[in-house]
Amino acid sequence: MLSSVSRISQQLPLCTVFIVAFLVPTGIAAQSYRLDSNKGLQPHNVTVDRLSYRGRNAVRVRSLPSTDAVYDAQKSGTGGGIVLLEGSSFHDGTIEVDVAGIPQANAPALARGFVGIAFRVPPDASKYDYVYIRPTNGRADDQQRRNHSTQYASFPENEWLKLRTESPGKYESHTDLIPGEWTHLKIEVDGIKMRLYVNGALQPTLLVNDLKLGDCSGAVALWIGVGTEAYFANLRMKVSEH
Repeated sequence: MLSSVSRISQQLPLCTVFIVAFLVPTGIAAQSYRLDSNKGLQPHNVTVDRLSYRGRNAVRVRSLPSTDAVYDAQKSGTGGGIVLLEGSSFHDGTIEVDVAGIPQANAPALARGFVGIAFRVPPDASKYDYVYIRPTNGRADDQQRRNHSTQYASFPENEWLKLRTESPGKYESHTDLIPGEWTHLKIEVDGIKMRLYVNGALQPTLLVNDLKLGDCSGAVALWIGVGTEAYFANLRMKVSEH
């Protein structure tokens, strides 16, 4: 069954709920973000601007050289940053968005055009779960790279390198991707479970049954990794009740 944001706030008093200021509602428990302007977007360690990309109005998000330099030195996290969607509040439900990602010019060698979505983000953005794609891996000549096309991680305690080292193959998978082309992502979240669907597939590309931050609530954010130039359009969110 579907519910309003206010019902979720009553169920989860420890999680912050934001005031909806600029959402374009598409249903009782649905929220839509056209992402055709900078209004209501809070960048953290990234730049954001609005433009038309491959026939769609979108926002472009790019990583900062200073952030990339920190990542390049430690090589344990994903670098980049997030763009918080003001007014968003998410516990369980679905998030759909169109994304495109490419490595920036002069990006670190390991840049893959990382682009995805962070969810259940607290106001200070100090932690969050997120899922993303590595567009340049989708059709790589190396099978191991292909197997790393999608990724779940959790900031800051369970970044990709820790998860890959401790549980090889568990939090990433292959899907067909082309750098710079629009890719549709659908993310389903239910308690501590997450399912990622790519380009309208009926079966999930990636399944996670143990979200590292547990069962909580927070905002939704656009996410990119080190050395990335990414584009986002048409984000839609539906919230579920239990």
